[in-house]
Amino acid sequence: MAEEVAIAGTGSTAKLRNPLGVVGLSLITLGIYYVFWWYFINREMRDFGRARNVDLGESPGNSVLALTLGALIIVPALVTLWRTSDRIQRAQEVAGVERPANGPIIFILLLIIGPVGIWYAQNELNKAWQAQAPGTPASLPPTEPAAAPPPPAAPAQPRPEAPSQGPQAPQ
Repeated sequence: MAEEVAIAGTGSTAKLRNPLGVVGLSLITLGIYYVFWWYFINREMRDFGRARNVDLGESPGNSVLALTLGALIIVPALVTLWRTSDRIQRAQEVAGVERPANGPIIFILLLIIGPVGIWYAQNELNKAWQAQAPGTPASLPPTEPAAAPPPPAAPAQPRPEAPSQGPQAPQ
């Protein structure tokens, strides 16, 4: 099951989905799951963008319409693939991911090698959701180095021992 992560600054959540699960479900359901996934990732990015005052899309429903019915005309489907790929890149930048994904690469993968593109897009979204989530290691402020340990106490004085001649055999 997908783990839900709160989108900081909103009451909304985003899901950390297994990228291979998304691919598998999209293939098994003959693309039906893909349409729902497309809606949900666009809704999550819209909510995240609103919380950060960044335009990451306004209507996930229009994205789905462009992907499904717009595919009959071809151009709207290409536009939604391009824009969603760009939104994934910008969501990572806003979330503070160190090396954000490349939107055009996501677009090309979605267009030419669909299952690989789906896997890559979800994998990169997971990075954005983990980076922005409150309480995750990626979003915690850096900690200051620990104070130096106190100097060791003076060593105890050794007890004087009788001089020995080395190991002695038992008698």
